[in-house]
Amino acid sequence: MIYTEQQAREIMQKALQYSKADECVVNLMGGTSGNIRYANNAVSTSGENSTTSLVVTSAFGKKTGIATINEFDDASLEKAVRRSEELAQLAPENPEYMPIMGPQKYAKSNAYFKSTADFSPQQRAEAAAASILPARERKLKAAGYLQHNAGFQAMLNSKGLFAYHPSTDVEFSVTVRNEAGTGSGYASRGYNDISKLNTAQASKIAMDKAEGSAKAVAIEPGKYTVILEPAAVAVLLENMFFNMDARSADEGRSFMSKQGGKTKIGEKLVDAKVNIYSDPIHPELPTATWSGDGRPVERVNWIENGVVKNLYASRYWAENKGAKSIPMPNNAIMEGGKASLEEMIKNTERGILVTRLWYIRSVDPQTLLLTGLTRDGTFLIENGKIKHPVKNFRFNESPIIMLNNLEEMGRPERVISGESNVNYILPPLKVRDFTFSSLSDAV
Repeated sequence: MIYTEQQAREIMQKALQYSKADECVVNLMGGTSGNIRYANNAVSTSGENSTTSLVVTSAFGKKTGIATINEFDDASLEKAVRRSEELAQLAPENPEYMPIMGPQKYAKSNAYFKSTADFSPQQRAEAAAASILPARERKLKAAGYLQHNAGFQAMLNSKGLFAYHPSTDVEFSVTVRNEAGTGSGYASRGYNDISKLNTAQASKIAMDKAEGSAKAVAIEPGKYTVILEPAAVAVLLENMFFNMDARSADEGRSFMSKQGGKTKIGEKLVDAKVNIYSDPIHPELPTATWSGDGRPVERVNWIENGVVKNLYASRYWAENKGAKSIPMPNNAIMEGGKASLEEMIKNTERGILVTRLWYIRSVDPQTLLLTGLTRDGTFLIENGKIKHPVKNFRFNESPIIMLNNLEEMGRPERVISGESNVNYILPPLKVRDFTFSSLSDAV
């Protein structure tokens, strides 16, 4: 169920009335979700669910306790508050506990779309059919998943801080293979507004790649110029996004660390063309404008003209270091150029086009060296044209080195990371000297 702002406030206020703790925070969240899954050109599962829960956190000094319920009558609310208080009294002190904050000002993020909230089972079936039927006609096998969500999250604490955020989103991904299993293609899409989703269009991209990659030729591993499509860029760069934590950098555990307990803030880390920021009110990727502890989430430049500008930090660590308290972002956007993927291919004398990377694993956290495999369509480019598909590779590469070998950036687009199901806005990248270490028999 999705509560309005007023309904959410009233329920949380009622819970707070029962509190006897030094400090109390109430979080209320809920929503509905629908999905459809298909494989071998046939739907296998489809369903909907609806959930709502309330979480009470009580604190006595630096001792905290948490209780969760999904019934909101007076007796249940009081029971949850009492239980959280009992647990807090039993808990050891948390030396890093920070007092709750008072009222904050939050920007408005337009992340809720009625089109997504009202999406019906019939529309889900039609969206799946728009992917399945063309695959059957082309004698290909499609496997896909579509999920749409509508929900809210709200917070109220005993110092009067109140926050509310409604949102919707849809994620769609499809993998297509030929009947022999020798060719594979992939496409994914993510939006807040489901009316932007065209499953037939996305599926055609995957089908074309499945047919085009069927007769892959082995070529020698080594260093190549590559064009990474946004889906491939995402799984590399998110390892950088997720590790821009000030504490890890200060404690020498991060690629942002320097000797002597210093960090790389203010230093040029990557090519000067690189600009990465987060913005919760970005029109194509809106998110909540407040963090889990109630801090406002605002636009932040993380890397500007290749220079590290900010790291995120908890309130405790920021106070400990006398630094600005910046919450972890809810999205990441990398600026790009104006060229299409096709134009980038035309501008490449020789290189490899990479549709997607997967099975990403860390090799060295200090340098962000990663390893993984290409999949779902890898192609040799010669004289500005796709010459033929090539067998998949294992790679060993750091996104930091990659962003220092940057040759061209294409037009940014919203993309889902196949590793974490997080959405970003990223451009395709043309990079020199990308390291492929060995061949893979995977399709």
